[in-house]
Amino acid sequence: MTDPLFRDDAYLRSADSNVTRLTDEGGIVLDQTVFYPTGGGQPGDSGFLTWDGGRIEIATTIKGEGAEIILVPGEPSALPPIGTVVHQELDWERRHHHMRVHTALHLLSVVVPLPVTGGAIGEEKGRLDFDMEEAPEDKLAIEDALNALIERDLIVSTQWISDEDLDANPGLVKTMSVKPPRGTGRVRLVRIGSASEQVDLQPCGGTHVHSTAEIGKVRIGKIEKKGRQNRRINLHID
Repeated sequence: MTDPLFRDDAYLRSADSNVTRLTDEGGIVLDQTVFYPTGGGQPGDSGFLTWDGGRIEIATTIKGEGAEIILVPGEPSALPPIGTVVHQELDWERRHHHMRVHTALHLLSVVVPLPVTGGAIGEEKGRLDFDMEEAPEDKLAIEDALNALIERDLIVSTQWISDEDLDANPGLVKTMSVKPPRGTGRVRLVRIGSASEQVDLQPCGGTHVHSTAEIGKVRIGKIEKKGRQNRRINLHID
């Protein structure tokens, strides 16, 4: 298995680790990693690895079998042998943009309190698809409400609950298309706001900023029709 260091500290940009496996496709598995693997609408991290006498660019990161995380090189190159100690460095600017967009999308699901049917996160923008028959009449009102939440500088934190507790509280799950990450007997929740001033609480395995003010001002882009009962709201960060 790979210890997901990003889960406890999304701001950790580098770490040393050991190579535990090389995949047939040329991927690299480490015993621990700061690289987030593609999942939940968030792209896999990129960056590079260095070791004594070698360096390799990492184009993306994906989930492997079980709890493995696989780092995928950008092009064929000499790989560090199994057992090698490598130093991993994130493309931090790209990751931080993902964190800002991801947290902003959680707030969008607060401003538009409807079931979410899909979503995607990019460096400069993201989008959520809602189970919504008619498009909102006032796009600016959504934008203003979203920026008002961001400006409150709300704390973003995590906690864990059991699978049984999640089953007993199905209202925590907003997404219809993405299932909460399970498999360990517990589920990670992301809370926006303090326990006494909570704005949002939902299952999520992704990376987020420490506070909403870090997102910066956002802009609502196109609202698109994606089927009879589906509307896509696009969000842009500055």
